[in-house]
This record gives sequence, C-alpha cells and structure tokens, in this order.
Amino acid sequence: MKQNALNWFEIYTDDINKAADFYGKILAKPLSLISNDKYNMAMFPVDPDKGVGGALTQMDKCQPGAGGTVVYLNVEGDLDGVLDRISKNGGTIVQPRMDIAPHGFIGIFKDPEGNVVGLHSMV
Repeated sequence: MKQNALNWFEIYTDDINKAADFYGKILAKPLSLISNDKYNMAMFPVDPDKGVGGALTQMDKCQPGAGGTVVYLNVEGDLDGVLDRISKNGGTIVQPRMDIAPHGFIGIFKDPEGNVVGLHSMV
C-alpha cells in the first residue's frame, strides 16, 4: 500500500475543453480527456506507480473558484517557464516565484475560471 498523504486531486471546471487547453499550454504537456454520463475529466500526465495523479473535473454541483484548498503541481525544472506561460494563456499570477528554502520554490496562480493553484519545483 502506498503511504503518500495525497493520492489524487481534482481542479473543478465549468468548461473542460477550455480548462484542458489552458493547463496543456502552460504545462507544455497534453491532458487526456475522458467522459461518461456523470462527469468529464482531463487527466494530468502521471505514472501511477511513482506519483500522485489528478484531473480537471467538470461535474454537477462541483464549481471552480478560490476556496481554501490549494493543490501544487510538480513543474520540476520549469517553474519560470510555466509562470511565464500563465498570463499569455488567460491566467493570473497570484504569487511569483518564491524561495521556500530548503524546500525549493513555489509560484501560485489563478486559472481562467478562478481556481487558485500552486506550482512547485526544487530548482
């Protein structure tokens, strides 16, 4: 059994295609779309044996927006690149690159639907 404190995350959206396009562009990695009659998801790339997975999720009664939960996406080695692509793709920087030594660096942004999301890199 895995002993991670986190094993999954979801960032809610009202427009799965727009959200998948935004995150795919800022992270420079495509997301995989899946859907059924209950939800639409765009899965972030992950190796489930080595890391935590997550998705953008469009589902009834789950709304996007700032609210108290912040997930941090791993952008190891490309924090500045991701931060640079955010405003160019409709997002807003909330916290530019910040040193959190000895734990690396973070940045925080707001996506086009108002979700507040963190970024983390050790370099």
